[in-house]
Amino acid sequence: MDTVDAPPRATAANGLRVIALVEAGKGALVVLAGLGLLELLHHDAQNVAETIVRHFHLNPASHIPRIFLEAAAAATDSRLQLLALAAAGYALVRFVEAWGLWRGRPWAEWLGIISGSLYLPIEAFELIRTVNPFTVGTFLINLGIVAWLARCRWHSRRHNG
Repeated sequence: MDTVDAPPRATAANGLRVIALVEAGKGALVVLAGLGLLELLHHDAQNVAETIVRHFHLNPASHIPRIFLEAAAAATDSRLQLLALAAAGYALVRFVEAWGLWRGRPWAEWLGIISGSLYLPIEAFELIRTVNPFTVGTFLINLGIVAWLARCRWHSRRHNG
């Protein structure tokens, strides 16, 4: 067995569990965001957004706060419900992937490779537009996850025929 190409079995399992925790964490964050959207139902989302921007001493004319305020101004109850439903669907996929990775299921590795690879071009484009610790970190974490999962699949396929 070529130890340079293949992580030891215990290391691979530990790596999959770390990735499972990352995916479960992403799902949990999205659940919280979805619940936050549901809290805005029947409330003035524009007023809430302005309060948040003021509370964090953000410049409402700068790029991100302006997008946030514009999105809040366009928010309707039906849009908020749709976004909360989409968040629940996304979180469900992340939780299922996390469960499968924790249990060492090959289908979960494939799901992680495919879903992570879908985000890489978007993250690379964002990285070209805006270089900051968040965009660099997001890209590198996602690239590392996809690379680790691909390496595990490659190793498994090579040794299991």
